[in-house]
Amino acid sequence: MGEIQLNDVTKRYGDVTAVDNMNLDLDDGEFICLVGPSGCGKSTTMEIIAGLTMPTDGSILISKQDVTNLPPKDRGIAMVFQNIALFPHMDVYDNISFGLRLRNYEKEEIDRRVERASDIVQLEGMLDRMPEEMSGGQRQRVAIARAIVRNPDVFLMDEPLANLDAKLRVHMRTELQRLHKELETTIVYVTHDQAEAMTMSDRIAVIDSGELQQIDPPLTCYNEPSNMFVAGFIGSPSMNFVEGTITEHGFEAENFDVEFEPSHLDVSLGDDITLGVRPEDVYPIDAVHSLARPTEEIAAVSDVLEPMGDEVFVYLKLEDDVQTQIEETVSNDQLLMSVEPDSLIQEDEPVTVVLDRSKVHLFDSVSGTAICHGLTPAISQR
Repeated sequence: MGEIQLNDVTKRYGDVTAVDNMNLDLDDGEFICLVGPSGCGKSTTMEIIAGLTMPTDGSILISKQDVTNLPPKDRGIAMVFQNIALFPHMDVYDNISFGLRLRNYEKEEIDRRVERASDIVQLEGMLDRMPEEMSGGQRQRVAIARAIVRNPDVFLMDEPLANLDAKLRVHMRTELQRLHKELETTIVYVTHDQAEAMTMSDRIAVIDSGELQQIDPPLTCYNEPSNMFVAGFIGSPSMNFVEGTITEHGFEAENFDVEFEPSHLDVSLGDDITLGVRPEDVYPIDAVHSLARPTEEIAAVSDVLEPMGDEVFVYLKLEDDVQTQIEETVSNDQLLMSVEPDSLIQEDEPVTVVLDRSKVHLFDSVSGTAICHGLTPAISQR
């Protein structure tokens, strides 16, 4: 059993609140990623679960047992860190079995567990190697095997792939997913890499300034972010944000409008609203036939093109309604669009675009809270 509960957990360091009234309920066998920018409190949250840091307030339950005041060794957890920290003078077998030997396990039981763990992480034939003879990915597998032999209720992984190169990180992501499927053990994984979070986890817990912003499946966080922080943090490249106000006809910004019926939403005339739309939901006018309900046309000029192989990112400068000059410095006058690699768009040419109205998000500009995701049901039929 590997359920985890954090109840009103807070951690303060003097006047600094690292974790603020955190409440989490994790199911047995779940793979959950704690994500957020550096300094947001995700590693502190994991350390509190592990018992490496004591909370200022609140309680922690693992497998329905209150472990708030228990040391790490009595919590049924195993940790894998960013720093692999293998013993350089020990071979792979001794590194993996070190914890078991400290606990005076029988040699036969140690051999059985080490063999099973090495099979799981594909280290067959490497047990007599020294760490210096292995690649970074192989050393990381040794660290994971060292955790597996403990048969823990919970794995805690603190950015274990951060020190690997990009290609190896992708490979190890697949390995960790396979490991989770085979072990069926609860995994709490800390990362600032949203690609890791999106591809590996059952749910993502997005944290900012010590506060839990949203905990949901990856696609829910992507398609229905609870606020502007989640919308901007989840997704690469980031969501476009344009500030404007609510009028009787919908949303009005400096350079374009989006019409809908405001009375269908919890907004009032004159409210400051931020419109959000992802780059893949901005379309050149020649692709408007693929959209059921596109927005009004938006005049722009292509600025910078970034070919990515399977897509091209087009940075657009929006034209003012009156002036034909392109504003150079106001971020509200910019949109990022993703197009097919065979697009004929060139730099510094006029481009007319539309937004996929069903994928437009509206946020309260003051609180950042999401108001709606998609305007299709609220379109005026004028």
